Amino acid sequence: MTAPAAAGNGDGGAAPPAPRPAAGHDREERRARASQSFWTVVVGVPAVFSVLRLGVEAGGELQTTLLLVANVGPVNLLAGFLTTAARLLSTGLVAVFALGAVLGVSVDRLPGHRRPLFARWADITPAWFVVSSFLLALVTWQLLYLPLLLPAFVAAFQLHPERLHELMPARVLIVAALLGGYLFFLAPTVLDAWRQREYLVLALLLAPPLLALGIAGPLPGAVIRPLASITEAAVLAMLVWAALPVITTPVLPLTVTTVETAPGVAEDVRGHVVVVDDVNMVLLQEHGGVRYVPIDQVKRQVLCPSEEELPRHRLRVHDFHVEDSLLEALGRRVRPVHRIDAGCRTTA
Repeated sequence: MTAPAAAGNGDGGAAPPAPRPAAGHDREERRARASQSFWTVVVGVPAVFSVLRLGVEAGGELQTTLLLVANVGPVNLLAGFLTTAARLLSTGLVAVFALGAVLGVSVDRLPGHRRPLFARWADITPAWFVVSSFLLALVTWQLLYLPLLLPAFVAAFQLHPERLHELMPARVLIVAALLGGYLFFLAPTVLDAWRQREYLVLALLLAPPLLALGIAGPLPGAVIRPLASITEAAVLAMLVWAALPVITTPVLPLTVTTVETAPGVAEDVRGHVVVVDDVNMVLLQEHGGVRYVPIDQVKRQVLCPSEEELPRHRLRVHDFHVEDSLLEALGRRVRPVHRIDAGCRTTA
């Protein structure tokens, strides 16, 4: 008795196995998924933060949130986000590109290893976007943290010291000249930090150039997989921790409004102006609650800095305060900071 013919083609032979997807097709599919996830994060995170900021500033009250949503336009919301969260966004991008480049060249030496997420993001990002992220960090980071861009840039573009010159003596001279010029430029700030015992500031100014000399290049194979998981989780945790001040930063300017509640009786109201019309000025008070002030009772109003804007260090880099960004420092040159109004001090 003969066995029944196997189902398949017309001549009774077995059906050929299904073709396996090509490795190149699978690689392109992973790149497409990585590209989609990367741009989703870049576009979606700012939108989510903007909505969360309104809810936090409203104190979690639904009606106050709706009031802010109705009167804070999308342009003002976007402008407020860019001025306060551009530093956070650039920090996340710089960290992703620097770590992704290091992990990428490390995995390239180990065939068969799956590329980490940051490495895939770095692969699909065009060079102009990476350079733009570093330029955004350059103008938005505080001067105190700008030296950290040196090792990050070297890691992102894998700039080995060997690329300076092919001869070792010439290479050493070039590196020594670069480090000497860096120290000469920051010498007054370094000396002031030493006198004031600002050891953290000294580390932030002096360690990054030395780290940049050896940060490029592949890592040992044994540490790639655990390091990829740890760094990705660490960057996510850092962004969440850094996002809390951004979410709680007010969208509206902080003011002190002098209100004449009765003839000869004045009151200073500290809060944020939501909207002004012909009848009322609507104030979101600093310690909660919305107050409607008749417009004819408003006698005076001053703009006040928040506590986060007050400096903590007494250090400068060539007349620029170390806690200012380049944009802030140039802005203070154009419009010098005036003294804090007495009304801001008495109601603080």
